[in-house]
Amino acid sequence: MASGDSSQVQCRLLDLPTRGYFWERFPQPHAGVDEVGRGCLSGPVVAAAVILPPELKAYKPRQGSASAAARKRARREFGLPGLNGLADSKLLDAEKRADLAVRIKRCCLSWAVGVCWPREIERINIHQASLVAMARALGKLRTTPAFVAVDGVHPVPVSTPQQAFVDGDALIPSIAAASILAKTARDRMMVALDKRFPGYGFANHKGYATDEHREAIRRLGACVMHRRSFKGVDDAYRTERESLWLPDI
Repeated sequence: MASGDSSQVQCRLLDLPTRGYFWERFPQPHAGVDEVGRGCLSGPVVAAAVILPPELKAYKPRQGSASAAARKRARREFGLPGLNGLADSKLLDAEKRADLAVRIKRCCLSWAVGVCWPREIERINIHQASLVAMARALGKLRTTPAFVAVDGVHPVPVSTPQQAFVDGDALIPSIAAASILAKTARDRMMVALDKRFPGYGFANHKGYATDEHREAIRRLGACVMHRRSFKGVDDAYRTERESLWLPDI
């Protein structure tokens, strides 16, 4: 599967219906792909791609047979055998994500992670970096998908037929699975980076723009894992540069 710069890859876009259990009608096998870390001040943007078994069908309760609580849960979970609790990673706590990540890796046909680090993010911009990370994840899959379901609105620079879905991680099981693997992988990276760059609290906030993180940048300055052009980091660099020129009065 070809992947690379979006200017060099001809994306093949599809326009499939999005009603009911529409993902079961995708060309098979299909991959879901999602990224995390786009809005962080530090650390990489990480993407994951997942191919779930085509025979893994959602449990569909008979009309009127489910309780109100069950219907509410069904709206946020996909009801896949062996992956009960699978939902958008943003709706899950760390413990549930970790448990699901193990089960996803165990039952899927293939999964892979792609990474784009801060230096590259600064060179190509965060939007392109997100697409590159997703393309890298897709390119590392052991099984070649016939179709790619992308979370978001922009196509990924791969030649495989694809379609982007707004809020795809809440609509399509394979994208939800990818969001969980991307999130758990990135969290592990940020915990490891916390040991290499102590004092910033990477293990706590995972690079997001919390008050704790901003205060650490003001106190320590930015490190090589920070995205220098991002608001909150660029302020620290600008203040440091300006202080070299201000008279001591």
